Amino acid sequence: MDSSQSPSTGGNGTPVSQTNDTAASAAGADDSMQNLNQISNSIQKTLGLIHQLYLTVSTFNAAFQMPLLQRINGLVAELDNMVKLAEKCNIQVPMEVVNLIDDGKNPDEFTRDIINNCIAKNQITKGKTDALKNLRKHLLEELEVNFPDEVETFRESRAASAAEMKRLAQAQSVLPNGDVRVKAEH
Repeated sequence: MDSSQSPSTGGNGTPVSQTNDTAASAAGADDSMQNLNQISNSIQKTLGLIHQLYLTVSTFNAAFQMPLLQRINGLVAELDNMVKLAEKCNIQVPMEVVNLIDDGKNPDEFTRDIINNCIAKNQITKGKTDALKNLRKHLLEELEVNFPDEVETFRESRAASAAEMKRLAQAQSVLPNGDVRVKAEH
């Protein structure tokens, strides 16, 4: 690891390097995809070995003892390989998904339900935000009718405050959403 990277972890526990180099992030994504492909291939090979083992066991007689032992050893070796590959790949699966699979249901249902819940909550929040914007607009209109000088002073004050906040944000490298921009050390 060079000095431009730090060993922090991402939201799902996967290591994340702190660099601005898009090539490094693309290489990390390629490594991750390669690990997933290797695990997928190992799973397919394990399933094939289990099928062969099933065929050998279902037609077992004393003459098939050696092939049976070879297939068991091959299965154990492939399971060991799968464990080693899995250590390189940190994927966290929610227990709800595992339970759905155990119940014989499609895990896509879980994803669909989560997305639908997010959409519903987003619509509720948007409705509240729109209602508050309309209330503010209505209050400003009513205040402008009854107190035009004070509203003009308020708007000038808001404009000056917004300009000052923008200037401070640029000076401090603060993003408009309040986050602080961090420069990578080289």
